[in-house]
Amino acid sequence: MEYRKLKDQDEDGNGGGDDIESRKPLSVTNVPTLGGATVDWSKWKLKIVVVVALTLLTSSQGILIVWSKRNGKYDYSVTTSNFMVEALKCMLSLLALARIWKSEGVTEDNRLSTTLDEVIVYPIPALLYLVKNLLQYYILEHVDAPGYQILKNLNIISTGVLYRIILKKKLSNIQWAAFILLCVGCTTTQLKTNSDHVLQTPVEGWLMAIVMALLSGFAGVYTEAILKKRPSRNINVQNFWLYIFGMVFNAVAIVIEDFDMVLNGFSLKVTVSFVQEILPWILIYYGSHDSQPRTKVYSTSVAMLFTAFASYFLFGFNLSLPFILGTITVAVSVYLHAVGKQR
Repeated sequence: MEYRKLKDQDEDGNGGGDDIESRKPLSVTNVPTLGGATVDWSKWKLKIVVVVALTLLTSSQGILIVWSKRNGKYDYSVTTSNFMVEALKCMLSLLALARIWKSEGVTEDNRLSTTLDEVIVYPIPALLYLVKNLLQYYILEHVDAPGYQILKNLNIISTGVLYRIILKKKLSNIQWAAFILLCVGCTTTQLKTNSDHVLQTPVEGWLMAIVMALLSGFAGVYTEAILKKRPSRNINVQNFWLYIFGMVFNAVAIVIEDFDMVLNGFSLKVTVSFVQEILPWILIYYGSHDSQPRTKVYSTSVAMLFTAFASYFLFGFNLSLPFILGTITVAVSVYLHAVGKQR
């Protein structure tokens, strides 16, 4: 549930030659390769830990939501979980600002005080993300966890197309090919064998998945457009106000939808739901700034297969050949999209 897109940063290796870096003493964390470059193993260990943790947390989202249902319904407040996530994100933005204020002081760019004209643009993406985040629970009433893990990749297409239409960003041929491959892969995973019904997921599930992808794409593009109009404004300030509106809308949703459940107190399921929602965001935001695009590609690809195998043992999911082939196709399309975006 990520409100802003972190800047893609290419990872440069240390070059050979007679520079200072090449004359570092040999150590476990600084080992030369045949090409003359050095490998920082401590950095790679951190990346591996982040990829593994992000994969497990990404996989757990659909699995835990399916596990939490009783007779096909949720007996806990999903809006409360979303509110807690927004509140923690808001707090983390404040902590980041506190560090900046301590080192740089309060300036025009990082102060929290603002004008109505500046904050009036944030309610729109905050509301979009609220609907999108709540929609995932309703999707999983019609779609199994592996299917959800696959179909939520449709936001790659919606985001890319909306970037092209709204922000006029040119898409590479590789990206367009990835979009087509993604559609083929998603459809293939849903094929049924030896059944009168061609697709596993009902029409309602497909429609909600498409709507969720469109909401996610539009919210992401709209948010980036906001950030670009205020490039001098500190990103944590902008995130803070975005999360404030997210908290307000989630509080309204709690009163309307789950007020009686909240009065009965928090349950373990709300806490588990909250943890699995916030931890991937923290890992991406704080744990992997320099490798975030590739980290997400690796974790997303592995998470799809991991969710399928876990659901096979936990819920008796039918691990069919079309699903495996379709999942591999989706994973390839996700990788191609990342490659095309970098180029």
